[in-house]
Amino acid sequence: MTYLQQELDDRVVLEPGADVVANAAVIWLHGLGADGYDFVPIVPELKLPEGCAPRFVFPHAPVRPVTLNNGMRMRAWYDIVGLSGTAVEDEKGIRQSAALVEQIILREREAGVAAGRIVLAGFSQGGAIALHTALRHPEPLAGVLALSAYLPLRATIDEASSANRRVPILMCHGVDDPILPIEAAERSRDLLRVRGYAVEWKPYPMQHQVCAEEIADISAWLGAVIRASEPATSG
Repeated sequence: MTYLQQELDDRVVLEPGADVVANAAVIWLHGLGADGYDFVPIVPELKLPEGCAPRFVFPHAPVRPVTLNNGMRMRAWYDIVGLSGTAVEDEKGIRQSAALVEQIILREREAGVAAGRIVLAGFSQGGAIALHTALRHPEPLAGVLALSAYLPLRATIDEASSANRRVPILMCHGVDDPILPIEAAERSRDLLRVRGYAVEWKPYPMQHQVCAEEIADISAWLGAVIRASEPATSG
C-alpha cells in the first residue's frame, strides 16, 4: 500500500492511499530527542495485510529542557532526572503528555475511528507514555505497543480504567540496551501481568534500537489486533 504523507505543525500523518478510507489508527510516539518523522520509514516495512488500512499518526513531542542532558532543550514527552530505578519521575510532564495523547485520540474519534480501532504505540519515552495513557483511557483500545520502554509512575497503577484490563500489549526490548536496561522493562511487564494484563514479551539481541526481526513481529501483532477489532458482521 502506498501511504500519503501529510506534514502538520504538531504531527506527521500517513493516510492509506488516495482512494482508501482509514479503518483504524495507530498513534506512534517517538523517543527522547527525536520527532514524529523518526518512525515514518517503518510503515512501508510493516507490509500490513490486505484490508488492514490504518492511519498512522506520528506526533511531535513538546520542546523542553531535559535535566539528564544538562538542561538542553529538545523534544521530550517529559523530563528525565536520571536513569536509575530510584530517580525522581517528572509526574507533571508525564501527565501533560498523556493529556496530549488523549487529545489525539479524541481527534481520531471525531474523524470516525472507533476507540476500539485505535492502537497506541511508542519507542522509549514514547512507549512509556503509550502505556501510561492506554491503561487510563476510559474506552477499550485495540492494543498497546511499547518498544524499549517501561511503565512510568508505577505506584499510580490503581488509576487504571477497567475498560482496558484486557487490552493486548506487546512489549519489545533489546537484551543489551545500555540506555534503558531490560530489567526496567521486565519489572513493568511483571507488574502488568500480576495485575492481569495480557502482555506479550519479545526480547531481541540488540541495544536501544529497532531490528528487522522486531519489525516482523510488530507487523504480525499489529495486523492481528486490527483484524481482531473489526466489528462483527451479521448475515
